[in-house]
Amino acid sequence: MKKIIKTTNAPAAIGPYSQAVEMKGMLFISGQVALDPATGKMVEGDITVQTERVIRNIEAILQAAGYSFVEVVKSTCYLSDMANFRAMNEVYSRFYFENHPARAAFAVKELPMGALIEIETIAMK
Repeated sequence: MKKIIKTTNAPAAIGPYSQAVEMKGMLFISGQVALDPATGKMVEGDITVQTERVIRNIEAILQAAGYSFVEVVKSTCYLSDMANFRAMNEVYSRFYFENHPARAAFAVKELPMGALIEIETIAMK
């Protein structure tokens, strides 16, 4: 059965989608940008600041669904500038040091709300 995951510890969806959907032991987390869940505004700062906020948002959604970073099997990272890849990777590795999920990273022309990074995530029990 499909279950919609929603938490106030991560930003509310800014469109007609869910923060995450769980089905058959799999959790699909929508792309997260660096919105502060308390204010709904983009955090100010460079790629390291934004990446940390994005991953904290993912962590909140994982926890709300009863998952952890260990159960993440795939991440897709969208960067507004591939020059930010190395700095993003340094922050990312602090959260995924135990578990190295499959991952793709792309440079895209533009991200919602002028974000520097967006990450979507799949976890599995």
